[in-house]
Amino acid sequence: MPETDNLMHHIKCAPGQLGKYVILPGDPGRVEKIAAFLENPHHVQTYREYTTWNGTLEGETVTVMSTGMGGPSTAIGVEELKKCGAEILIRVGTCGAIDPTLVPGTLIIPTGAIRKSGTGREYVPVEYPAVPNFDLVMELNAAAKRLGYPSVNGIVECKDSYYGQHAPETMPCEDELRSKWKAWQRAGAIGSEMESDTLYLVAGIRRMKAATVLLLCRNREREALTGQTDTCWDTAHAIETAIEAIRSIIRKEKEGK
Repeated sequence: MPETDNLMHHIKCAPGQLGKYVILPGDPGRVEKIAAFLENPHHVQTYREYTTWNGTLEGETVTVMSTGMGGPSTAIGVEELKKCGAEILIRVGTCGAIDPTLVPGTLIIPTGAIRKSGTGREYVPVEYPAVPNFDLVMELNAAAKRLGYPSVNGIVECKDSYYGQHAPETMPCEDELRSKWKAWQRAGAIGSEMESDTLYLVAGIRRMKAATVLLLCRNREREALTGQTDTCWDTAHAIETAIEAIRSIIRKEKEGK
């Protein structure tokens, strides 16, 4: 058991207690579900929005820790994971769509994120791009292909306000919200969520590797065109893709590739 004095202030874990490889859902309720895909899963800590489990893949410790919703809690979690020895981070989450052609159930593996959220501005000016680690993106792409799960790459919007997207008519800045959404759509952005830009920025600045795999759970843009509601809330394919990617990374590292 780690010494109390070494515990991180928010995640309540200590250096040496967690793995080099970390899977990051937003929802604390999803942590145990993800950990069940590991060998010998066990609970480590629960404090605030951070629920943490460990297990193993290929003989290596893999950690699953929730970040809560949005940039601030994501940044805190990543900072403290770094101090505990984490190096490779894969966010597993859900998103909505900007591209009306995408079908719910599709996996989105972002190649970059629009920096609408505020946390990253405390780290680096907004002109600096929020991008995932290229090698991790390629591992996630390959994993989804091996598993036979439909996936796409592209840019996602990252925002601080869920209801700014879903109820813009209730906001005093409605015109700005609608104008930016239209701009993202015209520019080719494909999805919208709340954490990846902060994850990419903080991980990169702290010299960690990070990427994201998202389940497209609903496409309101598609619904507006078809008049039909279609949703998918089962995150198993996204979880399995992250697990497969980490397994591949561990094997390659052991083979010296």
